[in-house]
Amino acid sequence: MDDYVITVLSNIGMISFIALSAYLLLLTGEISFGQQAYFGLSAYAAGAATAMFQMPIWAGILVGACAAGIIAMVVGALTLQLSGLYFSVATLAFAEMARLILLIVEIQVEVDGEMVGPEGANGFHGIRWMFERDISLTEFMLLIYGLLALTLISLLLVERSRLGSVLRMLGSDDLLAEMQGLNTVRYRILAVGAAGVIAGVGGALYAHFTTYVEPQFFNVMLGVHALAYGLIGGLGTAFGPLIGVAIDVGFLEAIRFIQGYRMIVFGGLVAILLIFMPRGILDEERVHRLKAVFSRRNHARA
Repeated sequence: MDDYVITVLSNIGMISFIALSAYLLLLTGEISFGQQAYFGLSAYAAGAATAMFQMPIWAGILVGACAAGIIAMVVGALTLQLSGLYFSVATLAFAEMARLILLIVEIQVEVDGEMVGPEGANGFHGIRWMFERDISLTEFMLLIYGLLALTLISLLLVERSRLGSVLRMLGSDDLLAEMQGLNTVRYRILAVGAAGVIAGVGGALYAHFTTYVEPQFFNVMLGVHALAYGLIGGLGTAFGPLIGVAIDVGFLEAIRFIQGYRMIVFGGLVAILLIFMPRGILDEERVHRLKAVFSRRNHARA
C-alpha cells in the first residue's frame, strides 16, 4: 500500500475511537456534542508526555486516555443532572471552552536544545516519537488498529453483559431503570468516563501520527460527525459507528474528484439513509435478525 492509502486507513482508525465514544453515550440516551474535547485534550496530554517528558508511547497513551476519562467524569457529574437538549448544549459549551483554553495555553520546555510544547494558537509541534524511533506509517497503522480491535472487543463484551443491558435500559426508559433499583446517575457517569477514555485513546494516537496538533481541529464539526457516525452506521452494535466512519471518510475520499460538491453529495446520502433507516444501517432490529440467521446456520451445521 502507498502512503496515501495508509494515511486514509489510519485516519479511519483514529476517528473510529471518537465515533465509538459518542456511540457509547447514545446507548444511554445522551447526545453529546463535546467528545472532540476529550479527543483534543488527550492529544495534548499524550503529546506532552512523550515530547516534553520523554515518556514511552504506551505511557503517553495511558496519560492521555486517563486525563480524558477523569475530566469526562467530572464534567459528567456536573452536567448529568441536566437532560436532553440541555445536556447536549452543556457538552458543546465545555468543548468550546476547552478549545479556547488550548488556544491560549503556552507551556514549553527545552528538549535537546529545542523548545517543545503547546504554543497557544500556533499549536503543538515536535511530537516526533514516530520519527525518533524510525516507526513506519504501516507499523503505526497496525498499532492504531490493534488498539481499536481491543476497544471494539471490550465494547462487544459489555454489550453482551448485564452492564450493556443497563446502559440500553437507561437509553430507553430512565424511570424503569430507577424502578429496578439502579443508580442511574452512577451508571451514566461511568459511561461518560468510559466514553472519555475511548476518545482519549484516539486523540493520543492522532497526536503521534500527525506529529502536530492545533486547537482548531477539535471544533464542533468533529463532534457533530462523531454523532453522525453512530446514527449512520446504526446503534444496534458497536460495529455500526465503524461503518459510519468508513462511509464518511472513505466515501468523501472516493469522490474527491468532484471537489466542492462532495459535502452536498454526502449530505444527500446521509439524509436518504436516515429517512429509510432512522436507527442506522445496523439498527437493533437488523442486528437481531442477523444474529438469528447466524444462529440457525450454526445449528444446521451442528
